[in-house]
Amino acid sequence: MNNFKALVQWLQQAITGSEQFHLGYADESSEFVRFNHAKVRQAGQVQQASLTLKLINDGRHADLGITLAGEPELDRQRLADGLQQLRETLPLLPQDPYLLLNHNAWQSSNEQAQPLPELTQVLEDISQAADGVDLVGFYAAGPISRGFASSSGAFGWHQANSFNFDFSLFHANGEAVKASYAGHTWDSAEFAARFQQAREQLEYLGRPLHPLAPGQYRAYLAPAAMEEIISIITWGGFSAQAIASKGSSLQKLYAGEQSLSPLVTVSEQISGSLSEGFSGEGYPRGDVTLINAGKAAGELINSRSAAEYGLSTNGASSDESPSALQMAAGSLAQAEILKQLGTGLYISNLWYLNYSDLPAARLTGMTRFATFWVEDGEIKAPVSTMRFDDSVYSLLGAQLEALTAERELLLSASTYGQRNTSSNLLPGALVNRLTLTL
Repeated sequence: MNNFKALVQWLQQAITGSEQFHLGYADESSEFVRFNHAKVRQAGQVQQASLTLKLINDGRHADLGITLAGEPELDRQRLADGLQQLRETLPLLPQDPYLLLNHNAWQSSNEQAQPLPELTQVLEDISQAADGVDLVGFYAAGPISRGFASSSGAFGWHQANSFNFDFSLFHANGEAVKASYAGHTWDSAEFAARFQQAREQLEYLGRPLHPLAPGQYRAYLAPAAMEEIISIITWGGFSAQAIASKGSSLQKLYAGEQSLSPLVTVSEQISGSLSEGFSGEGYPRGDVTLINAGKAAGELINSRSAAEYGLSTNGASSDESPSALQMAAGSLAQAEILKQLGTGLYISNLWYLNYSDLPAARLTGMTRFATFWVEDGEIKAPVSTMRFDDSVYSLLGAQLEALTAERELLLSASTYGQRNTSSNLLPGALVNRLTLTL
């Protein structure tokens, strides 16, 4: 934080006249370990920090990314060079009619300093759990920091420790079970239980495939499968801009023409999450209830949408997608899932999802990994890959029977450019009818 503050102080002195700035900061100190055949194949550490400088003058603005070296004098020089480059660029740009600046000198600081597990302990737990199993996986852990400052005196700082172990177990026949274990605090017993569940599913993959014809089936969607459904909904589903321009997949929900099950309550839960409590546009972010008991309750509104449509911003990101989404838990106990399912499909994962009818919130996609046929509350056999095509208003509406009492924290495994701080906290869902098309 001190290095960032020093750069902010320098920039405050460097701007002249009517110039204004936003300065974003991102850094990470990450441990990465890659596994293959249950052995460590690659291990290393990444330390990096960067700035995003926005210069604003007379309604014009431009942005520049700057990689930091960790040496104060060199970093100040890079910032000075970036400032000069933006000064030369601004006169070439038109004024932005939707530029809405926050001139409040807000302050925000949040540090989640739960101690991360020792790598030796993690490796020991993984080695013990994966004994005799073909495991492929990727472990990432370490602190991530985000910062923001403006010429108006706003200052935000966020630091959170986290780990994410994303892994797959492969059967000799080529089938696989995919799972993950993530959070703030590594619990050896909890990890062992999660791994044991994957091991048990792996055993079932050795049975002959159960042939399944297209049709409608009862189904249980595990949290990882739910994440795929929720993730595609967030492609503009809660976006104020998409809703105002009639491009949201949840348009009918927000218009009051459709509703979801009263069991469904969804929120952007920034507090306590890995995501920072401020936006890159310079606005504080708070918790937003998006769906309350099946009814539309809120939107994600960034400053541009606020300016264009006469709304009040709530600090949403530039794409107005949630970064700390939570769905309220239900009452279905983990131990009762198969019994309550009875006869139908147990779906661990989905993939290749897309909209088959966006205005109707209709999705299509494929089952993936560990999908099982269940009879009378017992797993009987794996099922080959199938395509589903169904509506959100059906899956999370009329056909939704129950949500699990236990929820799973699913962190983004993306490391493109830098580790991602997005997360989903989701239950599993028992649905009375899922439509398989082929």
